[in-house]
Amino acid sequence: MERKFNQVAFPASLVVVLVAFFSIIFVVNANPSFAASSKKKAPVVARTSAVDRTEDRIKQLQGALMITEEQEVLWNNMTQVMRENAREMDALTKDRAENTKTMNAVERMKLHSQITEAQLNHQKKFIPTFEALYAGMSDDQKKITDTIFQTGKHGKHKFN
Repeated sequence: MERKFNQVAFPASLVVVLVAFFSIIFVVNANPSFAASSKKKAPVVARTSAVDRTEDRIKQLQGALMITEEQEVLWNNMTQVMRENAREMDALTKDRAENTKTMNAVERMKLHSQITEAQLNHQKKFIPTFEALYAGMSDDQKKITDTIFQTGKHGKHKFN
């Protein structure tokens, strides 16, 4: 009989201890002054727009890839898509910055989803123009392009 009591008492006491533990956690986390005091303020970082980053990237790529006159049309098609994508991304992030203080959690998740979908759509628009340019490149240009996309490094590249 004593053994059955221990088997029932142990799980019941464990439940009581867990309820008490989680109650403490929820009470502490629900206190806004506690949450506010424990957060460190992040330094203000100046953000560069997607348009500015894209223009920098275009200049770096153009210098590294040594685009020829014959490739100019393909290059312009690709950079046009890059610029359009950047403008769209800036519009999304501007909307986010303007509304972030009034958004609830669901609205934030929806905005993150919109940004992710936009990034995917941007890739889908970019790849065909990039593929066309890549197909028209010399072997040396392809080697440079492969290195840039593999390492993320731009500028002059020397190959043996």
